[in-house]
Amino acid sequence: MSVSSLDHINILSRDIPRTTEFLTGVLGLQEGHRPPFGTPGAWLYAGGRAVVHVSSPSDKERTHVGDTSMGDASAEVTMGSVDHVAFRCTGYREMIVKLRSLGIASHEADVPGTGDHQIFVDGPDVTFELIFAAADVAA
Repeated sequence: MSVSSLDHINILSRDIPRTTEFLTGVLGLQEGHRPPFGTPGAWLYAGGRAVVHVSSPSDKERTHVGDTSMGDASAEVTMGSVDHVAFRCTGYREMIVKLRSLGIASHEADVPGTGDHQIFVDGPDVTFELIFAAADVAA
């Protein structure tokens, strides 16, 4: 086996509508089809692919091998945490204007030796890194 690409991330959220609104309204992902799992959640798309799944930490879909608490909302997932999720982006200037108009704080940095520029934005549950090529930032 070999890994060819990252397919999606799953964000556990206590407020699925709030997280979904942030991802669609601020980052520009599109809410789309989600299979009928029987638990609340949302699938958010970029470029026709569901790249972010949002679900409740108390709803068990048996995604963890050691999860023996199916249906027990009191036994929430407490496994490892993710510091941030990064998206390669275009439209640097438009994103800066959007973040300012929405009053959303951000932090910017350059990736040493690559020419890439980062914008870090704290979402409701996870921090997002938006990566822009130097040519996009200079435009």
